[in-house]
Amino acid sequence: MGAACGQPAAAVWQALSDYGAAIGLAFQVVDDILDVTQASETLGKTAGKDIDSNKPTYVSVLGLDAARRHAQQLRGQAHAALARSGLAGTALLAVLADKVVERDN
Repeated sequence: MGAACGQPAAAVWQALSDYGAAIGLAFQVVDDILDVTQASETLGKTAGKDIDSNKPTYVSVLGLDAARRHAQQLRGQAHAALARSGLAGTALLAVLADKVVERDN
């Protein structure tokens, strides 16, 4: 939202868009991982619900280890996008990408 209000150059906008896409997808990948590795009490929702619903997830398609690697790759893409943006003061956005991937994984 801040970037939209600031009307950045196209290259900066693309880099921030890439960052957002990477952390958004990383959030979903990690959510799928947590669904099979954590208890319902920890998650605050029913664990294993995706498997019970026969829902395709990153874990069911890639496997647990590959899904974890993919989440790490997405974190790297998010960091690279921030670097590409050329903006100063992106440290907290980098921390956000780290936290998305590292949450009880």
